[in-house]
Amino acid sequence: MSVKHPIIAVTGSSGAGTTTVKNAFEHIFYREKIKPAIIEGDSFHRFDRKEMKEQIKSAHEERRNLSHFGPEGNIFDKIEELFQTYGKTGKGKRRYYLHSYEEAKPYNQEPGTFTPWEEISEDNDLLFYEGLHGGVVDGDVNVAQHVNCLIGVTPIVNLEWIQKIHRDTSQRGYSAEAVTDTILRRMNDYVRYVTPQFSRTHVNFQRVPTVDTSNPFIARDIPTPDESFIVIRFRDPKKQDFPYLLNMLSDSFMSRPNTIVIPGGKMGFAMEIILTPIIHELMEMRK
Repeated sequence: MSVKHPIIAVTGSSGAGTTTVKNAFEHIFYREKIKPAIIEGDSFHRFDRKEMKEQIKSAHEERRNLSHFGPEGNIFDKIEELFQTYGKTGKGKRRYYLHSYEEAKPYNQEPGTFTPWEEISEDNDLLFYEGLHGGVVDGDVNVAQHVNCLIGVTPIVNLEWIQKIHRDTSQRGYSAEAVTDTILRRMNDYVRYVTPQFSRTHVNFQRVPTVDTSNPFIARDIPTPDESFIVIRFRDPKKQDFPYLLNMLSDSFMSRPNTIVIPGGKMGFAMEIILTPIIHELMEMRK
């Protein structure tokens, strides 16, 4: 980890809600006048959209497992290389994965492709990563060791599946059967490479619905924030002012010495009041 060039990573699987955390950080960065170098985890996929379809077909025929969650579908070593280089120099290379026609149009490229690698501007205060593998460890690759603050976003798995099924069917045009096949294909890599990251995080935000999600494959809608609780776990509870948090977050309570539970609708606010002091500490140490 670097004091002079700190790294913040938000990690969580597809449909987990990492975007909510990203928005909270954007508010903090704006208020505190912090310039982040933003890195998108999808940019470290090994294959573009067309290549991935071909690779998945080949893997299926060969009875191999391949998904965006595991090492065969990603370049983990490039994530660590970026984090290591940035921590030492404040520099590094990044690219973007263009998900849609709107994202691809300014680059005159097809959606589902990568932009060329480019140098990160040196005019930044920290590196902010949001994606699947901000704390991944695989063999000699240890991304987590370079991260100053690792944030996990992990709804219980049934809720995660419901969110993915609804997003991919309504926004990306996939059938429910195709999304279910993707979930099953990814499961081995999910267990081996995504889940262990949540044991390395400094703070975890886990959304737990208060409605029946026992069969996510027939759920007609996504549970709303008001139909959920957020379980927030801290690696180092000694650094937290729990009386302050309980006072600021009405209807919250502590379930364990390192865990606070809050109403789902207060997730964004809780993130900001919890994460702002962490950012302040990193910036003070950087000075």
